[in-house]
Amino acid sequence: MAHWDKLGLVAGGFLLGSYGVKILGSRDAKKAYTHCTAAVLRMKDQVVKDYTVLRENAQDIAAEAEEINENRRQEYEKQMIEDAKAVLAQAAETAGEC
Repeated sequence: MAHWDKLGLVAGGFLLGSYGVKILGSRDAKKAYTHCTAAVLRMKDQVVKDYTVLRENAQDIAAEAEEINENRRQEYEKQMIEDAKAVLAQAAETAGEC
């Protein structure tokens, strides 16, 4: 009896597979595939646009950050020069008193 059950399962699988191939190859299925592919292509275009916007924003942020760092470096150098002038002036005063 178990032998017939296995044979029935194999035959059922064969029939299901045969009709499955016919269903997947039908005109309606191809139409559905075409619509899905079109949707994926639209999605791809939107992803590319979003990526471009994000990349441009990241480049803008990086440029502004570099500008901020350059301004800070220049301010630091100015402060160092002013501090050095103050030390020299104080040293000249001390030398003049001696």
